[in-house]
Amino acid sequence: MGGMATLSRRGLLQGTLAASALTVLPAGTAAAGPLRPVRPSTPGLVRRRLHLPSGIATGDVTSRSAVLWSRTDGTGRMVARLRAVDDEGTPLRGAGSFDRTLTSGWVTDATDHTAKIGATDLPPGTRFALEVRFEDEDGVLSDVARGAFRTAPGGARGRGRDDARGQSFVWTGDTAGQGWGINPGLGGMYCYRAMHDLDPDFFIHAGDTVYADGPIQAEVVEPDGSVWRNVVTEGVVKVAETQEEFRARHRYNLMDHNVRAMYADVPVLAQWDDHETTNNWWAGEVLEDDRYTVRDVDTLAARGRRAWQEYQPIGDARALRPGTTGFEDQRIHRRIERGPQLDVFCLGMRTFKGENTAGREPHATPLLGEEQVQWLIDGVTSSRATWKVIAADLPLGVVVPDGRAQEPIANADDGAPLGRELELARVLKAFKDAGARNVVWVTADVHYCAAHHYSPERAAFTDFDEFWEFVAGPINAGSFGPNGLDGTFGPEQVFAKAGPAGGSPRDGRFQFFGHVELAEDDVLTVSLRDGHGDTVFSKELLPRR
Repeated sequence: MGGMATLSRRGLLQGTLAASALTVLPAGTAAAGPLRPVRPSTPGLVRRRLHLPSGIATGDVTSRSAVLWSRTDGTGRMVARLRAVDDEGTPLRGAGSFDRTLTSGWVTDATDHTAKIGATDLPPGTRFALEVRFEDEDGVLSDVARGAFRTAPGGARGRGRDDARGQSFVWTGDTAGQGWGINPGLGGMYCYRAMHDLDPDFFIHAGDTVYADGPIQAEVVEPDGSVWRNVVTEGVVKVAETQEEFRARHRYNLMDHNVRAMYADVPVLAQWDDHETTNNWWAGEVLEDDRYTVRDVDTLAARGRRAWQEYQPIGDARALRPGTTGFEDQRIHRRIERGPQLDVFCLGMRTFKGENTAGREPHATPLLGEEQVQWLIDGVTSSRATWKVIAADLPLGVVVPDGRAQEPIANADDGAPLGRELELARVLKAFKDAGARNVVWVTADVHYCAAHHYSPERAAFTDFDEFWEFVAGPINAGSFGPNGLDGTFGPEQVFAKAGPAGGSPRDGRFQFFGHVELAEDDVLTVSLRDGHGDTVFSKELLPRR
């Protein structure tokens, strides 16, 4: 899938790139500054080189750009080499050749030694081999980490082979939740390996990338009496409150070899939900939780978002130029253009979210917020891509109680839209009025998998076109569900599979992710899979012209 003819990305990583030192390109290449010469070592003096303890990642890859990410263990700057290669990993020659070395700004403990580079002006539909090192203040280079990615197809249809190439992606959410962390006896977070084995073009992590509110203990007794044994590190044994504790959560997940292998090889589109801060939070909330000494949610959210932004390969690649750090405020809701077949709209359903209430207000209450509502309407209705995939970090019609209030859009009232539902009604009506076709929603959050078909024929609000929503998750967390549906927008649960409440990820049968295969003829096939990669449901969607 994804146009790979003979060799997967994993094969490329394992065997085709020699462990050679990075070279500095001639003047005129797009590097952010010259590399310092490596000083000869003094005989008998052992120098400590920088290392890359959290691996590497790429993110938000479009037809022409990518964000490159890594982290080192001391002051330094990232040095990344990109080479265009064929499916066997051999560098392309002639007209298709591309060999560029880029550097980041200097990184320190101010960003926990994380670094980002925006790679721009890349050729579309091209496979790249990536080598990453760090240079210290004396010009000494670290060990090297290797990865690969492919830019999305580009241009108009019919103008080249790459424009007709299909693509695929996977999505899920909820990593290391409910105290289920890295269990080395099971091979770690092995469900990531099942996603990696499908060789997708990119991965949407639909929120709860970490569980800052979920302590990781050395041993957890499972519902059946089995003992789950976690790797435990400093900073994860209590709820996250300090900036360092939030960062520790992200470092922890990147200790897992399955996660690092996939992130090196599959571009990430990351989303921000509640557990990156604390469960079901909203701006202005004051926690009533004895586990916390810092109870002002706004303070916790600012620290959680900063750590999330440091550790996720998110950002406008065009803005990550020399003179920027890559950690300036980035808008979480964003459009990832994946060529003539596909646009992906990543929502930020936490940034503008108002207080959790029963959701029965007669006026619109914010979840997306006005700015994002208008952005989504404008983006989807103006998109010329065949398919518009909306990645939501909260489901649309699923009822998720938060005490006496409701956490997502649905308000457990099957009648006309109220409260947050009025935002969704406005969005769906605008799509219909503009004739926006082939809109599919994907989400996670509720710890089970499901396929929901929304139709005005079953709905209290009818001014919209039918659409599908697919739910998948968790990927290494407790199982729950299924939840009830709110009938306002006419959802039908065509399929659902859920595990026992609080069940562990041990056997993987109640861990879930979604896989989307977009064929050259624009047929879109969505499959829901368990943690071993076995398909539990599949739906083929034909494009409406």
